[in-house]
Order: sequence, then C-alpha cells, then structure tokens
Amino acid sequence: MSDSSDVPNVGAPDPELRNSPIALETDEETEVLRLEVPGEAVCYFNNQSYKSGTHVCSSGVLLRCDYGVWVRVGPCDPDNP
Repeated sequence: MSDSSDVPNVGAPDPELRNSPIALETDEETEVLRLEVPGEAVCYFNNQSYKSGTHVCSSGVLLRCDYGVWVRVGPCDPDNP
C-alpha cells in the first residue's frame, strides 16, 4: 500500500447512499458477505466506486476493497492505533 497520506478520507458511510458491506479481516461473516456481492470488481462508498485493492480511510479505520466487500485492516494512523 502507498503512504497513508495518499489514502482518501471518505468520512462515515451515509446509509442513504450506496455502500458495500464492511467486514473484519478475520470475521466469520466475511464469506457470507462475499456471497451477497459475488465477483464485484469494485466496492462502493457513499455512491463512489473504488477498484478492488484500493484503500480508504473511514472514521479513523483503514478499509481495503476486496472484490465487493470492504475489509477493515487497521487504523488510518498506524502511529496512533
């Protein structure tokens, strides 16, 4: 991943806009979420699409788009977990 300053800060998800599901990297429900969006090449966050592999910062949490599901990968600021 690139420098954290290059990661867009997207704010909090707006429930009235299109958003892909968010899962913990070790969450057992991740596979269930993947079944809801099989093979998606992008994730959505507040109606904006992001290619699989893209990282964004939402409310201090670093998210990675993984084929239609946002996966929490840690804090946006690794110096302040």
